[in-house]
This record gives sequence, C-alpha cells and structure tokens, in this order.
Amino acid sequence: MEIIIRDDYASVSQQAAVAVADLLRAQPQAVLGLATGSTPLGLYQELIRLHREENLDFSQVTTFNLDEYVGLAADHPQSYHYFMHDNLFRHINVPHENIHIPDGTASDYRAFCESYEARIESCGGIDLQVLGIGSDGHIAFNEPGSSLASRTRIKTLARQTIDDNARFFDSVDDVPIYAITMGVGTILDARKIILLANGANKASAVADAVEGPVTSMCTASVLQNHPDTIFFLDTEAADQLKMADEYRWIQDNKPGAP
Repeated sequence: MEIIIRDDYASVSQQAAVAVADLLRAQPQAVLGLATGSTPLGLYQELIRLHREENLDFSQVTTFNLDEYVGLAADHPQSYHYFMHDNLFRHINVPHENIHIPDGTASDYRAFCESYEARIESCGGIDLQVLGIGSDGHIAFNEPGSSLASRTRIKTLARQTIDDNARFFDSVDDVPIYAITMGVGTILDARKIILLANGANKASAVADAVEGPVTSMCTASVLQNHPDTIFFLDTEAADQLKMADEYRWIQDNKPGAP
C-alpha cells in the first residue's frame, strides 16, 4: 500500500488523474472500474481536461461502475447512470457499448449480478479500480460487516450511509435502502487500485483503513492485502494517520523523486 498526501483536494485529484492517464497511454484498451460520489469529481474533471487539451484517448477503454441504487431508473437525477454520464462519459470518447453500470431496475437481480461478474471476467478483469471511502470505512456499498470475499450482489445500506447520502436527495426518506454493488472480493481482483479521500470527515475512516486491523467492520482495510493500492489523501483526510510524516518522507525519497 502506498500513501500519497497532498495539500488539497485539487492536488489529490490531479495526481490521481496522472495515474489513470499513465495507464491509458501505456494500455489503450484498459478496463477501468469507476466510482461515484463527490470525491472522484475532481479526478473526472481532470480526465476530461486531459482528453480535451492533451488528447487522452478513451476510444478503446471499457468501464465498469461499482454500484447503483436499486429502484432508480437510469434517467433519475440521483442514479449513478445519470451521475456518470453527466460528470464524465458525455465529455470523453468512451464508446457507449463499452460502458457498464449496474441496472437498478433489473427484473432478476440475482441473475444480473451474476452476469455483471461474468462480463467483467470476459473483458479480462479490471486493470485499475477507482475508489472512494465512506465515513464508516466502507468501499463501494460494502457496508461494515460485509464479507471480505463478497461478489457483486444486492446490499442493504447502513443507516450511516443513508444519512451521509441524504444531502443528494430532497430528504433522507428518499434515499434508497438497497443497492447493487461490486463485492470486496470483486474489487480486490483489480490489478491496481487507487483510493481518493479528502476532508476531515474521512480522517477516522482513512486511519482505520491504513493503520488499523484488517476487518470486515472497515471493508477498506482489506486493501492492506492488495499488492498495488495507492491512497491519494489531502492533509485533512490524513490528519489521524500516526505515520503521516513517514509516508511523506517515503514519497519525498522514492527512487526518481525530484
């Protein structure tokens, strides 16, 4: 696990975008796993800029989103279909047929989840997975207590997650209580993982994920066991890390560092 601490959200987003862009330039047919929520917005804005200004090409890229609310149609303003098209896909040249987002209105959710896993496998697996982290340490919608070997499935959302996401809806009562989500095991299959976190409200979860025990009560902690994971953090999100100075020292003294 590599920990990169930057001064602010803009710097975190820009450096994370460099990691994605480096992969796409080396591997134009890469498979990306993508996240929603406020955290990756800066990353997506920077990828859009790189596409427009530096010709970053998405024409051979395939994408798989982590999750979607159950019961929200693709055109619902709070659906993750809507979010991804509004904030990324309509601004870049990824082919529509290469975009995969869980179907929150599927008629047979179990069959859909199985087919989603199969589609990821048929595309060769995810090369780079983008993650955020919940205030309770969850990744995707793998709430505390989720199996660390779980696969794509329907998950009941924790009360904390519903409360956290209520700001996107008219009221907390409008937040769906179920979601389709990639499982922890599905996420761990990605060859490379980048997790972005910013703000003081994520500091406790980040500390638990990076320096706490590996436990299903903080599903992000399992990333300690992944061979190629980078946490991109701003100073506020890194504030509770006991070894923050050591992580900065390591970054400053890596081979090839300026």
